[in-house]
Amino acid sequence: MTDPLTVQPLTRTAFAPFGQVIETDGHTAQSINQGHSMRFGELADLDITRENGAPTLSIFRSKPLPWPLVLHQMERHRLGSQAFIPLSGRNWLLMVAPPGDFVRDQIRAFLATGQQGVNFTAGTWHHFSLALNAVSDFLVIDRSETGVDCEEVTLEPPITIEALL
Repeated sequence: MTDPLTVQPLTRTAFAPFGQVIETDGHTAQSINQGHSMRFGELADLDITRENGAPTLSIFRSKPLPWPLVLHQMERHRLGSQAFIPLSGRNWLLMVAPPGDFVRDQIRAFLATGQQGVNFTAGTWHHFSLALNAVSDFLVIDRSETGVDCEEVTLEPPITIEALL
């Protein structure tokens, strides 16, 4: 892949091969707390307990990379899903490829709004969180483990993203 990667808007349909989009739009809510709150439940299929894994809740603070973006690696976690929910309200970028053997030609890039999170299905290849324009915080729900479950591949040549939508 020598051409720059094209970025597309993040939608549930386009992202389905990689996991779920976490957002309230399009989901039915349940009134709770005597009508003072609305619960949007079951927004993602968390898969974090395989091989004695336990859920962990973290905040990742991501620094934006310089433009144009030159991306050198992808990673995956075979034993559990990873949910990323933006806390800073800023748009952010995702780069993913389907689970299984890494296939460079299957990489896709998505622009997420500050109100959209994602849950990567176990084994989905992804770039680390890509904040745009400013340092951004992400609430992350993933698998705590005693062993290492992060597999990385180097992108040769690197992938360039020159522009967003």
